Amino acid sequence: MKLAEDWLDYEIIDSSKGMKLERWKNIYLLRPDPQVIWDNGNLLEKYPHIHAHYIRSNQGGGHWENLQKTPASWQVSYKDLTFCIKQMGFKHTGLFPEQAVNWDYMREKIENSHRPIKVLNLFAYTGGASVACLKAGASVVHVDSSKGMIDWAKENVKASKLEEKPIRYLVDDVKKFVQREIRRGNQYDAIIMDPPSYGRGANGEVWDIEKDFDQLITDCVQLLSEKPLFFLINSYTGGLTKEVIHNLIKLRILPKYTATVDIEEIGLAIKEKNLILPCGITGRVDFHE
Repeated sequence: MKLAEDWLDYEIIDSSKGMKLERWKNIYLLRPDPQVIWDNGNLLEKYPHIHAHYIRSNQGGGHWENLQKTPASWQVSYKDLTFCIKQMGFKHTGLFPEQAVNWDYMREKIENSHRPIKVLNLFAYTGGASVACLKAGASVVHVDSSKGMIDWAKENVKASKLEEKPIRYLVDDVKKFVQREIRRGNQYDAIIMDPPSYGRGANGEVWDIEKDFDQLITDCVQLLSEKPLFFLINSYTGGLTKEVIHNLIKLRILPKYTATVDIEEIGLAIKEKNLILPCGITGRVDFHE
């Protein structure tokens, strides 16, 4: 498992009964996590300094309950990258800190390439990967179906003082955008994708990972340049194992390119009890130059 261990502004302090207690700089949040099936006591009683906790609803979704004064937005840093954190309506904060292992990987690949690198970031969310790639010197095309997430990505790029760097933001359906790029003949040296299990595009188009994932990877291979650098796939969908991701890569990418494949779970350390919280799967395809 790959662990994001270099954070100073973030840590998981404790976990119990489906909840994790996190420190985001100086703000302490208690949030649900389905992987936490163990009982380590009542976290609200153990930690009186919690700022807010997320309460699930029996009807789905839920809401935040602020126990102390909590800012509407604040910033955390990872190395020389800065991100804006907010309490979102569905338990999230706008950042997945375990992805720091991929930010480091992408930066190293881009910086060591010693050539201009054009990156396509699909399902790009609030732009953690886009910020990392910009910092490394790449140009980025950032695609997400939510205007709100695009606006948040712009905040993160600005927070890291990268707003003058070459990035295009597109509110678009990923499947349709990729097909248009194929017709236009556009190509990219690196492709990143972080598909949800289910979602809707900018105009209500349906995304279903079980039906659409294979075709999307097939289409994206057509967008790779003559000397591609990497292809990175993230998955948080519970039913997709490492071997499923590996199978897709073997079927769709390896027949056309010589590459090294690395597929691992990614995770975060939990300070109390020295535990590890699994946080999804990442598949990296390193193309041989």
